[in-house]
Parts: sequence; C-alpha cells; structure tokens
Amino acid sequence: MTTRVLTGITPSGTPHLGNYVGAIRPAIAASRAQGIESFFFLADLHSLIKAQEPARTQRSTLEIAASWLACGLDPEQVWFYRQSDIPETNELMWFLTVVASKGILNRAHAYKAAIDKNETEGLDPDAGVSAGLFMYPVLMAADILIFKANRVPVGRDQIQHIEMARDFAQRFNHVYGKEYFPLPEVVIDEQVATLAGLDGRKMSKSYSNTIPLFAPREALKKLVFSILTDSRAPGEPKDTEGSALFQMYQAFATPEQTAGFAKAFAEGISWGDAKQQLFERIDAELSPLRERYEALMAEPEKIEALLRRRGQQLREQYAVPLLKELRHAVGLRDLADVPRAAAAELARSAPPVFKQYREKDGRFYFKLTDGEGTLLVQSTGFDSPRDAGQLIAVLKQAEQGDALQSELFTLEAEVAAVLAALATLRDAG
Repeated sequence: MTTRVLTGITPSGTPHLGNYVGAIRPAIAASRAQGIESFFFLADLHSLIKAQEPARTQRSTLEIAASWLACGLDPEQVWFYRQSDIPETNELMWFLTVVASKGILNRAHAYKAAIDKNETEGLDPDAGVSAGLFMYPVLMAADILIFKANRVPVGRDQIQHIEMARDFAQRFNHVYGKEYFPLPEVVIDEQVATLAGLDGRKMSKSYSNTIPLFAPREALKKLVFSILTDSRAPGEPKDTEGSALFQMYQAFATPEQTAGFAKAFAEGISWGDAKQQLFERIDAELSPLRERYEALMAEPEKIEALLRRRGQQLREQYAVPLLKELRHAVGLRDLADVPRAAAAELARSAPPVFKQYREKDGRFYFKLTDGEGTLLVQSTGFDSPRDAGQLIAVLKQAEQGDALQSELFTLEAEVAAVLAALATLRDAG
C-alpha cells in the first residue's frame, strides 16, 4: 500500500547549510524509499502572511525551487509543485472553514503568541494581527487534505497544526456522512541534525550566523574560517564536544572521516588546519550542487515550466476529481439533477427529535438528532430533568444562530443544520 507523505517548503530566502543538513538532504533521501508517494510544495501563499513584497516573494520562490532541484529532488519521481498553482486548495479551505471551530483557531500558537505580545505591550490584543495569520491552520489543513496525505513530517512547533488538520477532516467527514479524508499523522524525526552556526548557536537567520548553501567557493572558505573557536594553540588537544567546527565536519563526513578528524583534535591540530579540512570537506559535497544551482537560476523559465506542468498534472489526477466529489457532498450541485425518488424519500424522512436521558453520574442530559440519528446538539449535565426540559423548550424557539451560543450545550453540526431541525420541530408542533 502506498503511503503519501507531504512536505511544505515556505519560500523565505536562500537556504543555508543548516536547512540542507536538517531538512533538504534527509527529505530527498526519504522520498526515494519504496512504497512512498512524495508531495513537495512551495508554500508561496503561506509566505504572503509574513511578507507582502512581490519581488521578494518571486525571488525566494525561484531560489528555493532551484535549491531543492539542485540538491537532487527528482521532479519526475515526486510531486514538486507550487501551492498557488492548485486553486482547488483555496476552495477546499473554504469548505473546511465552515466546519472549523473558531475556538480551536483561537488556541493556535502563532495567533496566541501575537495576542500575548500585544497585551504585554499594552496594545489592542488584535493589533497588527491579520486574518491570514488567524486562518493559517485552515489553509495548511487544506494543503494536506487536498491530496489525502497520510504522513506529514514537521518540526515540533507544527504538531498543533497537524492536530487541527485532523480535527477539521474528522469534522467534515462527520457532517457530510462519509470518510472523505484520511486523518493525517504527524511525523517527528528525532534524528534530524541541528547544525551550529558561526557563533556556536543553532544556525539561524535570526542569529545572523548562517553559511549560505550555495555561497561561492571563496565566500564559503571565508565564512568557514570565521567560525568561532577557543584560544588553544597548535599542539594542544582540543575537545570535539561542543565544537561547532567539529559538528559541522561530522555533518558532511563519513564515520571513518569523522573518526580521523576526532583523532586530529586529540593530537592538537591547529584551528587553521582544522578549518581548512572542514572547508574542503563541505566544498567537495556542495561544489557539484552549486554548479547545478547556478545553471538552474540562469534559466528560470525552465523551473516555471516544470512547476506549471506538475501542478496541472496534480490538478487533473487528484485535485479536480476530489473537489467535484466534495462540491456534490456539500450540496453545490446541478439544480436539475434531483432524482424524484430521492426527493420523495427526503420528504418522508423522520423528523428531528430531542432525547432526554440520565447517565451513570446521576445527572440528566439531552441531545438533538436528525431523522437519521445524526447528532446535532449535545447538552452538558443538569441536576434535574426539569432543568434540561426548560432549556429544550428555549432551544425549540431558536431562529437565529446567536441563540445557539451557550456553555450548557455544544453544536455537533453546522448552525444552519441545527436551525433547520428546530424549524422542522416547530412546524410539526
């Protein structure tokens, strides 16, 4: 059975060695495994949340696409595409939006962090917070569900978004009565390498301590020789533990080469010689990749044609057929295509019903189901059946969505479906 694995790549500038070691290289290697159908997409729509700079967005998308291709991603063996080339994703996002709980979105880490920061600074909680940031998890869910991905490799800070995608998928499946989406599983690779930067901290653009992946040879050498080391002189043994220089060498070397480098550390290799060896080891791996990258960047029209072609193939094979099915599922149908028998059956269907019952905790509950038994409303517990009955009487008169907001019950279906069921009960009464 084929497993679909989906990876999103946000265009955010030129990648550095940390990106290569920690994400690009292992993801490309994993995509070559048997029984895996890999999806890699350039998340250009997501990038607009943080940067509304058209030229930068275009350039970053080109650089990231060229980088992954230069590093060995085979666009004929995996699905490599641009998010904005799959318009069906945006339509699916809306279908998910109408079943997504705002309460869940309120708890999204990025949104909460922005709110907390504003409150700390004495600002309006939503100051500077765009609807794009708030809705980011729904678009991410659509990215995943549009191709029914089974597994999504992410960092720990993204686990919540996968959990939300599962929630939205489960909610949609429940509301529309069919397993339209498998529930994606999060994949955390505990072995992902974290590369130290020039100053010994984690290599990150936010620390300005990175080495660009495709820096020219001389620039690469200059950066490697600027790696922070201690003051131990040639001939003095040097520690490999905690050494950014040694760790970087290890990320580009075989176990045998690493053992030899460790021996040289113990024997007191000079920092200059150590940095020269590190430079030669990195350059040996990156030199052919750099040449491919430069050739790709020189012909952006070829990358554009590739992304458009693969995006169109994806749409035809997966996205368009799925959205056709989903449009029918949610009721966006040909108005003339209503079989009379089905219409007659619908007219004869059983009415909605409130059911009261007592649980083992001794408290009294009620629920509202439609004629097919699908749960629409579920109450919390009450001390007496009278209390539950009084709330049912109030609910039966609800004609607007505002009347369905209460801590004493939860909606298990769309507001429109619940209001329609209550209207049916009033008409029957």
